[in-house]
Amino acid sequence: MLIATGAAPVKAEVPGIDLPGVMVLKTLEDGRRIKQFLAESRVRQAVIVGMGYVALEMAESLRQLGLDVSMVKPKPRFLPWLEETLADVVYRELEENGVQLHTGCALERIEADANRLKVICSGLESDCDMVLVAVGVTPNSRIAAQAGLDLGPAGAIAVNRQTQTSDADIYAAGDCADAHHVVTGRKTWVPLALRANRAGWAAADAVCGRPVELQGVAGTAVFRVFTLQVARTGLTLAEAGEAGFEPVENWIESRSRAHTQTGAAGIWVNLIGDKKSGRLLGAQMVGKEGVAHRINAPAVALHAKMTVEQFYQTDLAYAPPFGPTWDPCLVAASQLLKKL
Repeated sequence: MLIATGAAPVKAEVPGIDLPGVMVLKTLEDGRRIKQFLAESRVRQAVIVGMGYVALEMAESLRQLGLDVSMVKPKPRFLPWLEETLADVVYRELEENGVQLHTGCALERIEADANRLKVICSGLESDCDMVLVAVGVTPNSRIAAQAGLDLGPAGAIAVNRQTQTSDADIYAAGDCADAHHVVTGRKTWVPLALRANRAGWAAADAVCGRPVELQGVAGTAVFRVFTLQVARTGLTLAEAGEAGFEPVENWIESRSRAHTQTGAAGIWVNLIGDKKSGRLLGAQMVGKEGVAHRINAPAVALHAKMTVEQFYQTDLAYAPPFGPTWDPCLVAASQLLKKL
């Protein structure tokens, strides 16, 4: 038996969450529902609850449709997984594109008011025509829990490296199941597309009697915010400390192309390393170009359990239209080595 029930959007349990015009976005059908609502209603203002990947991508999409967009979240720090200097770059990009950001505003309720909606948060009230709730997802693991299967982080179904659950005859794959983290070796839940697909293939192999072992995940992700590319892999400084490392981080600002090339843009790279072992633990990048694929280099280094010094010695490609002679990743590794 295979369980592949995926994940479901978290729906804030507040009064008014089921009012017409309050939407979530997870499935293709959700997208069709939002598109139809926008076509049939006179939507001028939208409030997005949450500031994660989906929320930020939707802010761009709604602004491109000419809507006024506000975003709210309960915690005070914007993109807490991103180094503060890099997060400030993303914050400014949103503000420059007309998105209003309100951190430290916990959603209390949503009210219908004269054919419009009113979003009431702690210290803030916003009138709008549509509310998009994008505060994350949760694993659809209820069927596994009811069957008595073991659960892992975030309530995801616990599986081994062959996607086998605590019952030898039951497998689980996709966003409903957990994984091993390649940096810590511990169980984690990272609901991203590549892991979900790879686990599905592994489960099929196992069911067909050809089991393979999955190495694990580094949490590599990238998304776009207007003209910016934002990417991460591995652990943040806080996550590394919680995992028992002695983490040190260092960020640098470089250029996406050689200085002789027109169109070069700023690129910010933050690397995290372990002071005790010298091991590379994580990386984050922000820039207008050259980020989405450049993040793959430190991701591979994490899978190989390389030290920062070993990563610094890697032979990365160079051509003026694509980067400086010293790739921004290598510059960041060089500067981090000084702190380590």
